[in-house]
Amino acid sequence: MNVLLNRKIGFIGGGNIAQAIMNGLIIQGFPREQICVTESTESIRKVLQEKDISLFTNSADMLYWVDVVILCVEASELVDTLKPLKNLFKEKLLISVVPSATISILAQLTNTYNIVRVMPNIPALVQTGAHGVFALDTVSEADQQLSSKIFAVTGLCIWVKSEEELDAVTAISGSGPAYFFYMMESMIRAGKNMGLDEKTASALTLQTALGAAQMAISSGFSPAELRKQVVVPHGVTEAALQVFDRESISQSIQTALATAQKRSQTLAQGLSESTKSSS
Repeated sequence: MNVLLNRKIGFIGGGNIAQAIMNGLIIQGFPREQICVTESTESIRKVLQEKDISLFTNSADMLYWVDVVILCVEASELVDTLKPLKNLFKEKLLISVVPSATISILAQLTNTYNIVRVMPNIPALVQTGAHGVFALDTVSEADQQLSSKIFAVTGLCIWVKSEEELDAVTAISGSGPAYFFYMMESMIRAGKNMGLDEKTASALTLQTALGAAQMAISSGFSPAELRKQVVVPHGVTEAALQVFDRESISQSIQTALATAQKRSQTLAQGLSESTKSSS
């Protein structure tokens, strides 16, 4: 945290991910008076005011004050947000969590290559996020470490070797919470179908998900090895897993994630084309 203490951090956009980072920083002792935001949505502004976060009325003014800029807007807002700010990012570290916005697109809109891309996920809200991170070699080691420290307050940071790998990160961890929520929904529904009330089915499902994840993280065994420890030949668990195999659940999951990766690539291409046409 020491490397952060003399930095001023500004957020363009104050939604869920931005608030997760702010909360994590403050919990870790970062001075809230060194955090500021520009946000146009009134309901979000009220939430930020309640957190005693400084609000700027426009991003241009904020950029003169901060050292680090964290871009947290929707991809559809990217061009309109950055066009008026193009030449204001000199000597700033720009960290973007905007899906589909490649470094090439961001550099075109900001006139800087001192950019770190992060693909976060929503469990950052409870400090258990899983973030994929990438930067070009033009970003200094110090700024890369600074980026890691900022996002480490909300969970795990994994640096990938190429920007293209962020599409896989998007498919696995960016969208991943929804897959697990889908599985939980299905298990709760199954529990109710078997006669459990919803409260009981929910409690058992959620605690089981938590326990399985914790075992996978801390046991030192792979998920495949842990699965084998639960399965008894000709037993209850094996009977259920045989249904998964008959229905090709594993292959369906792999196909679904590959489809998500492809969609991420397509959205990036579309954003690139629209950015060029608006220049």
